[in-house]
Amino acid sequence: MQSFTYSNPTTLHFGEGKLEKLTEEIPKYGTKVLLVYGGGSIKRNGIYDQVIKRLNEINVEIVELSGVEPNPRLSTVHRGVDLVKEHNIDFLLAVGGGSVIDCTKAIAVGAKYDGDVWDIITKKTQPKEALPLGTVLTIAATGSEMNSSSVITNWETNEKYGWGSPLVFPKFSILDPTFTASLPKDHTTYGMIDMMAHVFEQYFHHEKNTPVQDQFAESILRTVKETAPLLLNDLTNKEYRSTVLYCGTLALNGTLSMGLRGDWATHNIEHAVSAVFDIPHGAGLAILFPAWMEYCLEENVTRFTQLATRVFGVNPEGKSDLTVAKEGIQAIRDFWTSIGAPGKLSDYHIKESDLPVLVEKAMANGPFGRFKTLQAEDVLAIYKRAL
Repeated sequence: MQSFTYSNPTTLHFGEGKLEKLTEEIPKYGTKVLLVYGGGSIKRNGIYDQVIKRLNEINVEIVELSGVEPNPRLSTVHRGVDLVKEHNIDFLLAVGGGSVIDCTKAIAVGAKYDGDVWDIITKKTQPKEALPLGTVLTIAATGSEMNSSSVITNWETNEKYGWGSPLVFPKFSILDPTFTASLPKDHTTYGMIDMMAHVFEQYFHHEKNTPVQDQFAESILRTVKETAPLLLNDLTNKEYRSTVLYCGTLALNGTLSMGLRGDWATHNIEHAVSAVFDIPHGAGLAILFPAWMEYCLEENVTRFTQLATRVFGVNPEGKSDLTVAKEGIQAIRDFWTSIGAPGKLSDYHIKESDLPVLVEKAMANGPFGRFKTLQAEDVLAIYKRAL
């Protein structure tokens, strides 16, 4: 385990009825609020009205930015930055899932930068300041409610990149499990796959002496694995929704990566796919992660056998480590398929002739991956496995 310093400044308000905290939190930061949300589901399920009621109680000025896409686009970030500057906004409130929060984080730094915010997203420059932001979470998935990361897509150039800054940790996040109860089955499934993938990205490393981190990660994976079929058969169950919601936050708030550096190659590979084909992020991860695992298996077979036996219940008796590891990877694929995830890129009509473009997008910033460093030929091989 490496030496580390850990800090997470986000205040987490978790539980039913916690929306009341809006009236305490927002006055600490501003009086003019940009309310950021997605395609309108929060209006259909009543969350929008509840948020507006609380904002009216504290007499803040409200400007709205709606229509944030599932893969949030640079053009939407630009719209938000323009609204902030036009109305002298001093606080941003994201009401939605990870895409809405990621977009809001980009607006927060873009509003304080004289150039194009794409410079920050592509890491040509580092932000020096940001507007404060808070979140009301409606989807259990990305963990963006309690971290400093964001992913933005430039649809004009078909580029999708992750970026981050300590300046965009939310000041507070409100997680009411009942706000996720109206989420349809497919979005619920993709959210659970996304959080499991976040755990996998941190689990696959070569650091020694990480038993605490390993077992934290394994416990989250087991919990999602056990809860997923129950939740998908009872989508409005508050207890299952609460469990999954908490798992999503813990999966990517920095807890699992203390003292180690994870891989994150599969996310980079998937970002290229969804940047070009605009597929759901969780669906892409379900297709690509087992393919990455198979390709990188022999880098550290022990990590895979540990995962297979501790999380997916593979019986190691009389088997080689390699066999156990392969059975574990198949168990992951089978589990994700059983809860409704796609299994192949061809399910989205992606063909072998499309792969060179995807490889080019994935390799835009050179070789990547810490568990196994991937070159262009490696990425192509992984995509081929996923076809």
